[in-house]
Amino acid sequence: MRRAISGLLLTHYARPHTKFLTLPARARQKDVDARWTLKFAKARPTADGKPQPDIAIPSFGYKSSISICRTFGFIRKGQVTDGARYDGRMLRDVVTSDNTASDVWADTAYRSQSNERWLKAQGRVSRIHRRKPKGRPMPAHVRRGNATKSKIRARVEHVFAHQKAVMGLFIRTIGIERAKAKITLANLAFNIHRLIFHERRAAMG
Repeated sequence: MRRAISGLLLTHYARPHTKFLTLPARARQKDVDARWTLKFAKARPTADGKPQPDIAIPSFGYKSSISICRTFGFIRKGQVTDGARYDGRMLRDVVTSDNTASDVWADTAYRSQSNERWLKAQGRVSRIHRRKPKGRPMPAHVRRGNATKSKIRARVEHVFAHQKAVMGLFIRTIGIERAKAKITLANLAFNIHRLIFHERRAAMG
């Protein structure tokens, strides 16, 4: 069953039965580390231009947070958490201290006063997207600034797109430790792929 609430299209699911917790054979087949979360997507307007409510897609599983280098696109560090973990809490876990570059690009989920203070203390320059003021339209200069930052920040999305489309990454294991192992191996395989790409390009001149 679906309904639109506050501009979001929500799909309702029945809560899972908890009887398996007392049955060891069933418990082994249930992933108690993964969590539910919502993925938001913009709905296309109708043919006559009328806006549609945004879509909220329930998702169960894990979340991969990574940082990449701007020049070569290698994954420098990654962390795997349950799907409900807030992105903004992962900034300190993926920003490395051995990177010679000082700029840090990220989307609005990572912008907070705490993260801004931490980046400044680490000698980093924040290029994190700015949020739209609540109840007010986005200022033109902020929109232009976010668009400029997106040209660089979007490169990290290419990593996830490659892992899903080319490598066919999909987590079907049970437990966060197995998920960490699979995602870490996928990140390693991606870096090997990038290394081969750069070596071939250098050989071709």
